[in-house]
Amino acid sequence: MSENQNLLAEQRRALIIDEVRRRGGVRVNELTRKLGVSDMTVRRDLDALARQGVLEKVHGGAVPVVEASTHEPGFEAKSALELTAKEDIARAAAELVAPGSAIALSGGTTTYALAHQLLDVPDLTVVTNSVRVADVFHSAQRTSGQRQGAATVVLTGGVRTPSDSLVGPVADQAIAALHFDVLFLGVHGISVEAGLSTPNLAEAETNRRLVQSARRVIVVADHTKWGTVGLSSFAALEQIDTLVTDAGLPAEARAEIAEHLRRLVVAGEPEDRTDI
Repeated sequence: MSENQNLLAEQRRALIIDEVRRRGGVRVNELTRKLGVSDMTVRRDLDALARQGVLEKVHGGAVPVVEASTHEPGFEAKSALELTAKEDIARAAAELVAPGSAIALSGGTTTYALAHQLLDVPDLTVVTNSVRVADVFHSAQRTSGQRQGAATVVLTGGVRTPSDSLVGPVADQAIAALHFDVLFLGVHGISVEAGLSTPNLAEAETNRRLVQSARRVIVVADHTKWGTVGLSSFAALEQIDTLVTDAGLPAEARAEIAEHLRRLVVAGEPEDRTDI
């Protein structure tokens, strides 16, 4: 079988993860047919994804990892998930940012994707507790020099989590003294019952402070976050102004969200405003 050269390794692996999650497991021979690649290529992809902790290899295929509510994947592991959805969400969220505003970006791979989309928005003040997000802006300045209108970036300080967020008393105190026009918030899980949640207790408190310091809260989360519940809740859905998500969010979830949020933005789709 000839290799399908149109799919990069990360694209193949994202498709594999989606199949495993959607179907609850998948066999190697099914993946070779679907992806148009050899058994050896699929097995290498499964090995790589298993090392990242995003699936579990079993005889002849792979199944989802059963995660406890306290399990917190690292940044690299999460970066491999839902790549296209995160890019779509980032582009849609960037359209909600006004030049010259003061914004906050929480930790997370979706806010990291959003940071790349904001590099050309002039005169932003960006507060973040994410080492990765701060590095996006600092790297751009190192590459292109200190240009007029470049963002002013404030990194909160704090204790580093597996997802490269800074949390704890230092971060909480810094955030409590600030006021943002808009907070863009990445989440581990979102549901009607638990609201927004995370497996990290210290991160929950820091996110709580971020929500309290923002005039407007926009959650950026792909469809796989819906129905996921972490150990600690830090905000109810009613505290959120807008959810920006992707087209994979099912209709029943959209209906539930519309009952609790002012606005739902689905990247790539015409907006059905639910403002109240």
